[in-house]
Amino acid sequence: MKRFRTRLILGIITAIFFVLVSLGFLISNLMQGYYTDQLVERLSKEARFTATAITELNQEEWQAFADRVEEDLEVRVTILNNNGGVIGDSTAEASEMENHLERPEIQNAGEADGYHIRVSETSGERLLYYAEPFEDGYVRLAFPMDQVEAVNTQLYWIITASFAVAFIIISTIAFRIANQMTAPIDEVSSVARELAKGNFKARAYSNSKDEIGQLTRSMNMTAYNLDQITSSYQSQQERLEALIDHMGSGLIFISNRGDITLINQYCKDIFEVDTDEWLDYLYYEVIEEKNLIKLIQEIFLTEVKVRDQVQLAAASGIKHYDVYGAPILGDQDKIRGIVLVMHDISELKKLENVRKDFVANVSHELKTPVTSLKGFAETLLDGAMHDPELTRQFLEIIWNESDRLQDLISDLLELSRIEQEHFNLYMQDIAPLSLIGEAVSLLRPKFESKSHHIDIQCDENIVMRGDAGRLKQVMINLVDNAISYTPDHGSIQILITQSETETLWRIQDSGIGIAKEEQPRIFERFYRVDKARSRNSGGTGLGLAIVKHLVEAHKGKIRVESQVGEGTAFIISFPSHTSRQDF
Repeated sequence: MKRFRTRLILGIITAIFFVLVSLGFLISNLMQGYYTDQLVERLSKEARFTATAITELNQEEWQAFADRVEEDLEVRVTILNNNGGVIGDSTAEASEMENHLERPEIQNAGEADGYHIRVSETSGERLLYYAEPFEDGYVRLAFPMDQVEAVNTQLYWIITASFAVAFIIISTIAFRIANQMTAPIDEVSSVARELAKGNFKARAYSNSKDEIGQLTRSMNMTAYNLDQITSSYQSQQERLEALIDHMGSGLIFISNRGDITLINQYCKDIFEVDTDEWLDYLYYEVIEEKNLIKLIQEIFLTEVKVRDQVQLAAASGIKHYDVYGAPILGDQDKIRGIVLVMHDISELKKLENVRKDFVANVSHELKTPVTSLKGFAETLLDGAMHDPELTRQFLEIIWNESDRLQDLISDLLELSRIEQEHFNLYMQDIAPLSLIGEAVSLLRPKFESKSHHIDIQCDENIVMRGDAGRLKQVMINLVDNAISYTPDHGSIQILITQSETETLWRIQDSGIGIAKEEQPRIFERFYRVDKARSRNSGGTGLGLAIVKHLVEAHKGKIRVESQVGEGTAFIISFPSHTSRQDF
């Protein structure tokens, strides 16, 4: 922009210079012509006057008359006869002068242009000659041009000085005007450069209503529109990135060259590595799962959608993923890349396995008593009923198996009710110590038969909010479980503590313990650590599942701590000061 301003200023100054110089020459020529015309007019008047006066003189008196006129008028006077011979001259000797008949001023004597400017052959001066005819000859007056030229020179200096001052003033004004004109253009150019760099916040300011002002406003409007478009694009880009990163599934874009161009944050959890480093790498260089590589290759080869399930090894175990891949087609159905979506179905697989285990366990648990009932009934029908003692023995077995079957069905129905969405709790203030007393009284015959020592630690002032019947059921199930898995002469501790934020239950035994790998599954339906021993203990395999659901219904949490051969502790945390509305 500086080059444009410089060119503009130089152009203006050059134009001003040529205009002033031309004007100076014009004025000088006009003034020189004016002075020359004035001088010619003066000489013509004086020549006519002289010609009139000389007619009254004799030819012998012409020389003296010429000298007198020169003295009075300060001009050179030459008097000629009709043949051009010099009769008298105020400057030179007439006898020494040549014939002047062919001189231009003599030839044009008396006319408007009857003057001539040249260097005198006699005096060597540059003179303006004017001739006027009279009856006996010609009167010629000559005036030195050095006086006129001195005036012209002075005039030239005055004009030059004036025009120089004018040139400086006008150039200064032109410089300021050029700056004023180019400043908005400079600003607009600066804004344009900022826009080119991507800074759409840049603005130009101009209050003028001319073309530059319109250009400024147009540029500002363009910048505003670009800023809005960019902001909208960035907002959409941020939303898209947030959506991609938090979509709950792994997303991978692979170009038609095979390099990974986009991978979201969820893939870090899937592959358990920093997948950001995979960008611009070929997929088979960074992905180790062969089945996934095979799926990608199949999409590239067939250019059709593919859906499959793959397994990936993870720190927590085998993970299952449902992988959906599709080609990205461009113009003329030319493949531009592929997109992969990986959805974690490990929980679904786990639930499916739990469902299968549940069905198998229910079938097994129901099959055992039903088989017993059917077997002993058939034995009785085959004739055993005729033996009263054997009949009584079989009927007792049938009774026990029926009772076991009834307990199993009751627990299944109980668990189903607890899992229902509208399961209601009858909340009230209760003392945990009373719940412990009722549970211990109910189970006393069982733990006394095994000579267990029960240690109860609970402040009688502890009060918590809950459903008394359901919490009693939790206490009974946990204490009964501790009795069942603790050898004779073992110990069981029941500890209840309370803080401002929670009420803590801890039921600990000195039993056989639970292996670490078994602990995550003990709250599943029908899951048994020691299946034979559990079944012989008389349980249905649903007790801990019921306990877990009842604790969660009270907004509590349950966990287990256990070491094989050292015993097991179940720890339950209930929130303190829970309002009725929480349930």
